[in-house]
Amino acid sequence: MEHIPILKMGNFLLVTIQVDMHDRLAMTLQDDLTNRIVQTHAHGVLIDISALDIVDSFIGRVLGNIARMSQVLDAQTVVVGMQPAVAITLVELGLSLTGIRTALNVEKGMALLRSPLNETTNQVAATKWSADGDAED
Repeated sequence: MEHIPILKMGNFLLVTIQVDMHDRLAMTLQDDLTNRIVQTHAHGVLIDISALDIVDSFIGRVLGNIARMSQVLDAQTVVVGMQPAVAITLVELGLSLTGIRTALNVEKGMALLRSPLNETTNQVAATKWSADGDAED
């Protein structure tokens, strides 16, 4: 059975789709990815689709489902590298990809995944700072 590699990078999982996606492969990716999120306690998933020239409605729905399942499992999803033709197709099909953030490239996508973690860390530190009574006020 064919699988798309899922790499762990710190608190994140990286998926680079380098083959033509067909329905069975998309469902396998969905299952593999949700299992890896649970196994690794990942906080984010970055999916690079730069090699995809076309996306049909089923693949678009699977990407949306992956994002929603990831969110339920406490991981955010960012899709990077979307080709203009893919974006046009998704809009024409009326697929909103709810829960998926997008970025132009992997670097920007990783920055998006890191940003909520940094905000949470800063908020926790600020709350601790205030709770200790050391804050200026």
